[in-house]
Amino acid sequence: MFSCVKAYENQNYSSLKRACLRRKVLFEDPHFPATDDSLYYKGAPGPAVRWKRPKDICEDPRLFVDGISSHDLHQGQVGNCWFVAACSSLASRESLWQKVIPDWKEQEWDPEKPDAYAGIFHFHFWRFGEWVDVVIDDRLPTVNNQLIYCHSNSRNEFWCALVEKAYAKLAGCYQALDGGNTADALVDFTGGVSEPIDLTEGDFANDEAKRNQLFERVLKVHSRGGLISASIKAVTAADMEARLACGLVKGHAYAVTDVRKVRLGHGLLAFFKSEKLDMIRLRNPWGEREWNGPWSDTSEEWQKVSKSEREKMGVTVQDDGEFWMTFEDMCQYFTDIIKCRLLNTSYLSIHKTWEEARLRGAWTQHEDPWRNRSGGCINHKDTFFQNPQYIFEVKKPEDEVLICIQQRPKRSTRREGKGENLAIGFDIYKVEENRQYRMHSLQHKAASSIYINSRSVFLRTDQPEGRYVIIPTTFEPGHTGEFLLRVFTDVPSHCRELRLDEPPRTCWSSLCGYPQRVTQVHVLGAAGLKDSTTGANSYVIIKCEGEKVHSLVQKGTSTPEYNVKGIFYRKKPGQPITVQIWNHRILKDEFLGQVQLKAEPDDLQALHTLHLRDRSRRQPSDLPGTVAVHIVSSASLTAI
Repeated sequence: MFSCVKAYENQNYSSLKRACLRRKVLFEDPHFPATDDSLYYKGAPGPAVRWKRPKDICEDPRLFVDGISSHDLHQGQVGNCWFVAACSSLASRESLWQKVIPDWKEQEWDPEKPDAYAGIFHFHFWRFGEWVDVVIDDRLPTVNNQLIYCHSNSRNEFWCALVEKAYAKLAGCYQALDGGNTADALVDFTGGVSEPIDLTEGDFANDEAKRNQLFERVLKVHSRGGLISASIKAVTAADMEARLACGLVKGHAYAVTDVRKVRLGHGLLAFFKSEKLDMIRLRNPWGEREWNGPWSDTSEEWQKVSKSEREKMGVTVQDDGEFWMTFEDMCQYFTDIIKCRLLNTSYLSIHKTWEEARLRGAWTQHEDPWRNRSGGCINHKDTFFQNPQYIFEVKKPEDEVLICIQQRPKRSTRREGKGENLAIGFDIYKVEENRQYRMHSLQHKAASSIYINSRSVFLRTDQPEGRYVIIPTTFEPGHTGEFLLRVFTDVPSHCRELRLDEPPRTCWSSLCGYPQRVTQVHVLGAAGLKDSTTGANSYVIIKCEGEKVHSLVQKGTSTPEYNVKGIFYRKKPGQPITVQIWNHRILKDEFLGQVQLKAEPDDLQALHTLHLRDRSRRQPSDLPGTVAVHIVSSASLTAI
């Protein structure tokens, strides 16, 4: 994964470190200097901040003291509990933190070789579809010789302060980390996909079936190495950091550090009783102030659990900010969960693997409507189809599809001000089975995301087999920016951008002809088909000028619903379109009948119910059954 890590700001860690050791100087980062510009993008600095190297803050600085743990971290002065919660989650996963903190043994201080220290560190983050290597020096902001931002329990442990500095460099300055988003940090640490879940809107506290289903999904994400965070919405400014009677804090991101089904009872009884409780362990980034309800550290409920089970769960009575609660109570008191899935794309894994399509795109403005790609959301019907469009296929009878769109992160600097996110989202349309060109009219909407001014928007949806178009948009037209589209399916989706509005003209067009008409044929279903005792196993073929569109087989019915569409760019509009119905058999398929469509643009009736006929060219005879067809034709090739 990291063979293709890109050097941020073109700073190569190894060559910079070698140069410093050769010159016997400590590294000073020219791209993130020890000045107020690295602290704030607006406003005047507060108390006198002094940038100090770890050796000037304590005697025996270390990257890690007694390993890495979610208990290491404490939030500083900046409102970055979201980042600290993400770090707490990261610290509980060795395989993940070793990716973010590469070569940690080589980066660790070595008291026996002080001359090998150059005051330079580097960290890896996943940004906008690629891993970047961020180099920093070790100068950290302090007031009264105390670190003012993220710091560790141990005064001489610096991993979290240094990771935070590298992340602040990516964001533009430390102040840019104020009030950020845990989901973004989880993605940046893992390259995963974050899925936000609104517990209040989903009514998970009262709907037991939905809650049990959600717990299984959360448990699966945790057991597969994903990261999870939870929070309680603060509606007003006064609510921020307000402590509730139950001990929880509003407007505050908590890291989920364990998820498990806990066996109740003691000794052999616990094994024979099937009673288990859905439990979740959380950590407050402040490192103190815990939940004081049922199953809190000192509550009597723990008497129901055997000593060995308690030890396995790591239950302590310290006010260390970490506590257990039932998943039911969590859904009652918390308002939001963020699951960051690590989507496995390896063919060597025993777990479910995903096929990922990753495409970069942009909303760009142009005076020519055909070249404009910033049309806004569906509210702006005149310009909506002027957005980028991407086509993908679902190749199973039904498949779970995960779609994530991420806008390029914006830096906050004193020169450019705060980097604001655009309000973004996307719609998904089920289109014709043979569509190759951009959509110009509305079709069946299969799903749509929310629109929100967050860095990324995620949607999980189950869709039947077929072809789909994703239209990612900004909420308002005319807004520009870059985005990354990620589509995950069980089998390859062949996701690609639709760039052309109509068939291209080539040097052969004058010889072979160019389409004069576009026709969309939508076969809805049939009735009264020639029946067997079990019903027909029928399917449809739509034929036009050598091109064919097939439907799926509808089994055991004489009144099938095909719901299949084809689009045809017709060079010979006088030649009819043929719709045939066949009965699928083991040895040889049986012809059940056909209809022929002229599909004239001036036909005012779009929906037709037609009798099936045989294939005789001279005098076709009626066969049992009718077929319902919806037809749209136009002389303008960009009408559909």
